[in-house]
Amino acid sequence: MHLLRIKIYQPNAHYRLPFAYQRRHTYPLPPYSTVIGFLINVLGIWNQEDNFYKEGIRKLKISLAGKFDSKITEYIWFRNMSKKAHIGRFSYVENRENNGTIEHPGGQSPMRIDVLNDVHLLIYLGHKDIDVLKRISEEISNPINRLEILHLGRAEDWIILEEEPKLLEDSQLAYEQHGGNFKHFFWIPQNFYVLENESWKLVSNDSFEGLLYNLPTFSSIEGYEENFNRHGKRTFEYVRTKLNDGLIIGQKLMIDKELNLPIFLGDLNGRN
Repeated sequence: MHLLRIKIYQPNAHYRLPFAYQRRHTYPLPPYSTVIGFLINVLGIWNQEDNFYKEGIRKLKISLAGKFDSKITEYIWFRNMSKKAHIGRFSYVENRENNGTIEHPGGQSPMRIDVLNDVHLLIYLGHKDIDVLKRISEEISNPINRLEILHLGRAEDWIILEEEPKLLEDSQLAYEQHGGNFKHFFWIPQNFYVLENESWKLVSNDSFEGLLYNLPTFSSIEGYEENFNRHGKRTFEYVRTKLNDGLIIGQKLMIDKELNLPIFLGDLNGRN
């Protein structure tokens, strides 16, 4: 297996917890589905029957780590497009004028949203075909085929590459007893790959500390073949994962020796 490292900076980001409503809470790291969507955007993949999607993206192993400087809570307008909400704001259906100004239809109310500041992300992608990783690297460095502005999280959460994507050699990895406070958050999937004695093998996260989550991974889009709407209703696959806050003691870890950080390279296709 070959490994590609991507370092990303975001001035601000929000990775929404889907079950948070009254206040929009954020994960400290993007879930796998957000990163997969980012890659699909970068590569300009419109069709899930695309061969590169099936043989390249679907077969990636992914590791995610990151940190942020601070978290703030902002207010945004939450728009409700129901008829009842519209009448509550404008008095009757045909009206869209409020205090002499034409506004968007529907009702609205203030909503609190958590936003991360100065976000640094590390994405590791593993694949048996190095050409898949080379194409991803080239497209990220020169995203001429992107579907929209490159972002992670909300549409306004633009990304900046901290360095050119880098293919790592096996000599740049170590699998050894290693621990401490790495001052990064990590997603640790139920099973993940490590390189030991020049051979890749799966190990379990059973002995690692962390909060349990079912994270979304790949998705299918309802009715896509008829309307080609990339933003339509999605049905997700999920992987059981632990969120670790950086403190890892008494574990054998696969380490990126240059950054002195562990890599948890999860297989997202049913082996977890």
